Amino acid sequence: MPPSGLRAALVLLPPLLLFRAVLTVPLEREAPKDESPATESPVSGPVLLSSQVFAVDTGLYYHRYLQEVINVLETDGHFREKLQAANAEDIKSGKLSRELDFVSHHVRTKLDELKRQEVSRLRMLLKAKMDAEQEPNVQLDHLSLLKQFEHLDPQNQHTFEARDLELLIQTATRDLAQYDAAHHEEFKRYEMLKEHERRRYLESLGEEQRKEAERKLEEQQRRHREHPKVNVPGSQAQLKEVWEELDGLDPNRFNPKTFFILHDINSDGVLDEQELEALFTKELEKVYDPKNEDDDMREMEEERLRMREHVMKNVDTNQDRLVTLEEFLVSTQRKEFGDTGEGWETVEMHPAYTEEELRRFEEELAAREAELNAQAQRLSQETEALGRSQGRLEAQKRELQQAVLQMEQRKQQQQGYNAPAPGPEGQLKFQPHNTDDAPVPAPAGDQKDEAASEKKVPEHPPELPQPDSQHL
Repeated sequence: MPPSGLRAALVLLPPLLLFRAVLTVPLEREAPKDESPATESPVSGPVLLSSQVFAVDTGLYYHRYLQEVINVLETDGHFREKLQAANAEDIKSGKLSRELDFVSHHVRTKLDELKRQEVSRLRMLLKAKMDAEQEPNVQLDHLSLLKQFEHLDPQNQHTFEARDLELLIQTATRDLAQYDAAHHEEFKRYEMLKEHERRRYLESLGEEQRKEAERKLEEQQRRHREHPKVNVPGSQAQLKEVWEELDGLDPNRFNPKTFFILHDINSDGVLDEQELEALFTKELEKVYDPKNEDDDMREMEEERLRMREHVMKNVDTNQDRLVTLEEFLVSTQRKEFGDTGEGWETVEMHPAYTEEELRRFEEELAAREAELNAQAQRLSQETEALGRSQGRLEAQKRELQQAVLQMEQRKQQQQGYNAPAPGPEGQLKFQPHNTDDAPVPAPAGDQKDEAASEKKVPEHPPELPQPDSQHL
């Protein structure tokens, strides 16, 4: 079976949770003394190690813009006060957004700058997309294109108004509501791909090797199923286990209200999705071991998501993705809270796909593989054609270089075939031409001296006296 890679699941935090969990001022709380039979001090429990601020990534393409807007609003005292008094309906309906008109001037200025930066970022994304799909230098209608982004008001691209905050909350709420379904679909495709690769691997083996591989797979699956009982998320057994092993408290003195206050990490009066998922860690460790390469961590994160959805479905009665103290206490009074039956059925007990879905998935993979092979073949042919063209260009280049060299040689022969060779240090040596009818002219100063000397020379040499024959 092909090894599976580790990938941490994306953690969700809807806008309502972001505003109430991030912006709300933490309050100091103590366990109610009159209703809790527990005498242990909450300070002694290890749960305080979880009192950290979670850096949550919503997975949205505008997450950074969303988080920066929240950080700026957090600095305004008036908005924080209104937020604490608002309920979920006020936030979703946009009533809270109208309070933006009363925030301080410097906060509005920062929000304006954030919006201008976001509009600029979206424009760059659109420009890059258009450049990849068509010829460059095409005039773009940015206003029309920006309308496809619903988390801001494209009609006003310079200032952050109440309408922008309302759109940001509504769009993020809708997008995050669709996230769980998209995550399940992604996990299904992951499982189908894993099974497809496993079957192809077995088909490539001989009969004896295939039987041995199948035997090892069955043994691996058997070991994985042999784990302690997994308690139903949100049940009394599951919460008591957290109370005893993580909180370090007496299981016989379990109190739901105290439990809620202990695990309301940011003390905002609700349990959000991250605070709930933290309660499932102990159950997940019964099935999955990060140090065991046979355990798929992708399946573990899918299991965590299923557990959180189960609790939200049964406890979150108003479906605002937050569990209030009242909702939590009501859930502990139901019959299902104490009756968990055989325990929680894990992912392996519920196949993520059917054989028909796997068949269609494999057909899709085959079609995609054929398309990629065709593209690879075309690219290979184009590469060969470019190689041949490059060879011809190189040959033409060499021919041109040879022709230029020959022309230079002819030019040197015509202009200076008797030119003296340079000296050892590169200096030129000049030599007179050996011609009889073309005397070399003398310099101007030498010409005057020569003329004077010519005047002194007589036209006829003087006659010498003839010797006397008698003296001979």
